[in-house]
Amino acid sequence: MLLRAAVVFLCSTFAFLLVLVLMRKLRKSIDDEANISAEPSSSIETLPLHLYNTVIQQLKQQKHELQVQSQAEQHRARTSENFSQAVLSNLSCGVLVFGTNGLVRTSNPAAKAILGFASTTGMSAENIFRYAAIRSGKPPAPGVFPDGTPAETPAGTMDEPVQLSDEVSAVLHELSKHRQVEAEYETPAGETRFIAVTISPVPAVDGSLLGVTCLINDLSELERIRRQQELHGEISAEMALQLRTSLTTISGYAQQLADNRDPELAKQIATDVAHEAAQLNQTLGGFLLEKRAATETKQRSMAAGAGSTDS
Repeated sequence: MLLRAAVVFLCSTFAFLLVLVLMRKLRKSIDDEANISAEPSSSIETLPLHLYNTVIQQLKQQKHELQVQSQAEQHRARTSENFSQAVLSNLSCGVLVFGTNGLVRTSNPAAKAILGFASTTGMSAENIFRYAAIRSGKPPAPGVFPDGTPAETPAGTMDEPVQLSDEVSAVLHELSKHRQVEAEYETPAGETRFIAVTISPVPAVDGSLLGVTCLINDLSELERIRRQQELHGEISAEMALQLRTSLTTISGYAQQLADNRDPELAKQIATDVAHEAAQLNQTLGGFLLEKRAATETKQRSMAAGAGSTDS
């Protein structure tokens, strides 16, 4: 019985020790696995947070740079637009810009003043120029390109009137070249003006057509001076004829006076000569006064134009 008790005690002790050793090994393995699993989790938790902060800072920096660039681009665009508007507003000639749909996109104050419209935006060439026809009597002067190549002359003949709006449509829709024409234009208020229009296409970088520009100059004052010169030429021709007739008459009276011996007839001839000379003097004096007044008016106009140019 003692031997059995000793064997049982030894077996129990061995089993207890074996279980204790196994439990320690199992606990150690569990602790090792826990340590192994804990180290990566801590690195995974800390590493992305640092990366997120770095990425966020970089994105904020890029956003700030993009905002600065955008503001600079907007400032340059506003400056360019203001400069273009200032140039258009201060041009003495009128500027109309037609889009591809045939409607006015941009115009300057000079164009509105010449054409007599308060606003031309959204109007077509037919509505603006209406029945304005290219001046007949001489063919319109063709345009010249920078390389010296002459541009096309307007379609039609001298006997066939060509509408100014047709010229704009030809350049816009038929892709015609640069043109220069003169036309007689009537404003909405009924005032007749003579204008010179330069019609040019506006090409894009890829060669497509963006629209058409019309540069308008008012030639009414030049036309008035030209007509005055023509009238003065007619008056001068008439004056020359009257002078020749008066001189011929006076010469005939002088011949009669030289051949005549009758005092009464001589007195009558002398009276006729004096009357003819007085009429001739009055006619020449009026013509010279009118010529002098025209010259002074022209000089004042030139002086006023020079003053406005200097200002």
